[in-house]
Amino acid sequence: MKRSTDRLLALAMLVVGFACFAKLYLALGGEPPATTRAGIFGAAGVLSVLAGLLFLAGPLPAAARHDPSAPLFGRDAEVAPAGRPTLRRIALAVPVLALLVIVADQLGPWRSSGGEPAAPTEPKEVAVVPAQPAPAQAPQPATPAQESVARPPAEPVAAPARPIPLTEVPPDLAPAPPAQPSTQQASPAPSEPAQQTALAPPPPETVAPPPPAPPAEPTAPEGHRDAVVWLAVSADGHEIMSASTDRVIKLWDIDGKRLIRDLGVHKDMARTALFMPDGKTALTAGDDGEIVLRQLSDGALLHVYSSGQNGGVNKLAVSADGKRAVSGHDTGSVVIWDLEKGAVLHVLPGHDWSVSSVAVSPDGTRAISGSIDGELKLWDIVAGKQLRSWHGHERGAYGAVFTADGHHAVTGSGDYTIKLWDLDSFKEARRFDGHSGTVYALALSADGRRLGSVSLDGTARIWNMDTGAEIAEFDPGTGPIYTVAFAADGTLLTGGIDRTIRDWPAAGRDGVVLFAGAPE
Repeated sequence: MKRSTDRLLALAMLVVGFACFAKLYLALGGEPPATTRAGIFGAAGVLSVLAGLLFLAGPLPAAARHDPSAPLFGRDAEVAPAGRPTLRRIALAVPVLALLVIVADQLGPWRSSGGEPAAPTEPKEVAVVPAQPAPAQAPQPATPAQESVARPPAEPVAAPARPIPLTEVPPDLAPAPPAQPSTQQASPAPSEPAQQTALAPPPPETVAPPPPAPPAEPTAPEGHRDAVVWLAVSADGHEIMSASTDRVIKLWDIDGKRLIRDLGVHKDMARTALFMPDGKTALTAGDDGEIVLRQLSDGALLHVYSSGQNGGVNKLAVSADGKRAVSGHDTGSVVIWDLEKGAVLHVLPGHDWSVSSVAVSPDGTRAISGSIDGELKLWDIVAGKQLRSWHGHERGAYGAVFTADGHHAVTGSGDYTIKLWDLDSFKEARRFDGHSGTVYALALSADGRRLGSVSLDGTARIWNMDTGAEIAEFDPGTGPIYTVAFAADGTLLTGGIDRTIRDWPAAGRDGVVLFAGAPE
């Protein structure tokens, strides 16, 4: 019974509170009398609603009376709530006072005199000062191009990163300076005699003529539609195989300068395409984590090696006898494959970062791998164990190659250097300096006396292996170059972000577009 009474009182308090809020809404007008009334109604409404909620929730019970039939002490005694009679009376008084305020405001004598809100006055005109145009911000100087590679080699900062596609952001072109606003001579005041003021001629402006637009590059519908990231030359020197971020593997005829066929398509960007020693098959790999054995004659798929949880295949190398392959993965794993049995020999989880380069020694017993943190590792791929690990570069290690003697290896890097390593002492034997961007790929000539390199600085270079001196530099002016190989005649082949395959003479003259990219 008491609980039902409390609910009825709570409902009445809530009604009074909302009535106060309604009066508050009507009282809002902005003039001082209305502001005073608004404050009163607002306070009354809030207190009434609060009191109603307290009664509804039940924290203000009345003092309970003891049941005469229950004992006062002992195990069977009932504990009666003490109640809050003082707070209860205050809470009951709040809506009553609020109701009196509403009645007084409605029937008070001031309603007929000064209580009505003043008639609205004419709006005052406000002078609007036009905003001064913000001064043009001086263009920021163009920053150097950020180095990145076809999902480019991300350099470690805090946590392992996965390589991302080869793309380079060119430096922003500085915007042309804004035209100077014309200056008009102010008219003299009427009270002052008009004066002829001769304006000094503006100083002549010297504007550098824009650089001539580069000649349009040739295109071919059968060419790659995205960056060329791998080139391989067949043993007889008559064919080239290319891989691209457009996921397609292409086979080209060098002598006839034509596309033979699209050899296959990966599910994600293709990274590597290698001619097998038998001259009849090719091994390709990509970010989809698949290593695929294909037939050169028609591109037929012969076998698929899945890397599973080891992730995408960043780099791939095959032994000279074609029996083993070594793959480097974006999880940091190095996997040794038995190509004859189509099985995995060893999974070597040695790198903490994504693997960015692999190479197999000429005798097929060892492999070198590099990762994007600059760490280099030498492996025994027969026993499946690590022989040595050392920090070879300050940034990512790319494009590893063994020399013919098997006792030396060359690596390029994101620290812009190329280093020749003595694999017996694991010391740097020679350094090749000259690039101003990440050195992304390397190739040795057939006689082992020249080294070819390409870089994200947009250049290709040929080096003397015996002295470390630069023999030639090539700059097509088309952006980052990602892959390099020596043709059978000793010329240098390159592929890059411009989708083309170029041929550069060993003497260092201008190159030619051997196979053009597809139209954009």
